[in-house]
Amino acid sequence: MPQKEFPSLKNDLILKAVKGEFTEHIPIWIMRQAGRYLPEFQEVRAKHDFFFVCRTPALASEITLQPIKRFDLDASIIFSDILVIPQAMGLTVEMIPGMDPTDLVRLLHPNVEEDLKYVGDAITLTRHKLEGKVPLIGFSGAAWTLMSYMIQGGGSSTMTKAREWLYKYPEDSHKLLQRITNVIIDYLVMQVKAGAQLLQIFESHANFLNDELFVNYSFKYLKEISETVRQRLKEENISEVPMIVFPKGATMNSLEMLAKSKTYEILGLDWTIDPVEARKRFGFEITLQGNLDPCALYGSEQEIIKRAQDMATKFGKTRYIANLGHGILPDTPISSVTAFIKGIHSV
Repeated sequence: MPQKEFPSLKNDLILKAVKGEFTEHIPIWIMRQAGRYLPEFQEVRAKHDFFFVCRTPALASEITLQPIKRFDLDASIIFSDILVIPQAMGLTVEMIPGMDPTDLVRLLHPNVEEDLKYVGDAITLTRHKLEGKVPLIGFSGAAWTLMSYMIQGGGSSTMTKAREWLYKYPEDSHKLLQRITNVIIDYLVMQVKAGAQLLQIFESHANFLNDELFVNYSFKYLKEISETVRQRLKEENISEVPMIVFPKGATMNSLEMLAKSKTYEILGLDWTIDPVEARKRFGFEITLQGNLDPCALYGSEQEIIKRAQDMATKFGKTRYIANLGHGILPDTPISSVTAFIKGIHSV
């Protein structure tokens, strides 16, 4: 559906922050803000399987809107999961434990417009239901992160099987990463066409890569995703949208390379990165996003407000979007979220 048919945007603070324009307060959204810490989310999940919710646009939209109705947030993010891409490529949620290069022939190249249409439908529906209150963010996992899940067959504290591929099967690693990247590009273009106003790429497993591996197996594909999505949108006469990259656990050198490359307008930082050091090394040419420790939300309300204010002051009000340094935790008190937002908006 053409974007011109959507309601006009009333709160564009996050888009102003991307351009370095003045904002009356610092914009804030929270990773996994539509999630398990909300009692209304728990009510939906008590009735429905997780991926059933993801594949049902009305339910995905309902959950996306839950935190927007409850909190004074400055952006929404569509409710979905990064594993929808491996599923569309023919792997189950459990995937293939110990996947090896011979399994590459089993992978499909999905028709994203059809196979992941439910995500696009959820985005379009949500844009209308938001009535322009805040922008809607679409997202995808990055290629290395999805590859590591696919090879491990699930989560891992070491990702040794996935990392083994990079050293043992470098050629096949690039083949797999390229195939995943091609699907990600199709998926993100589809999301923009459906109504996403920003895009976030989650490189959630950057912490398993040193600088050499990051350059070869992450940055290469992050760059291709950004450049090709923009090119595809241009070819179809669709306006570009700002893109956020969140390389969780990446080294400062890797982060600096990403920032200086200007491949993405917004660089998300995890909670281990010092805001003052980040500004010193990355400057104000890129918008920074983050990065309160999610566990800080277990503190007292006054302590949370103070920490939020301190963080925002260190980052500065220019080219800054407040967020956590990773997704909000399932048992986070509702009052803590309110305090976090209050602290940021008071700076």
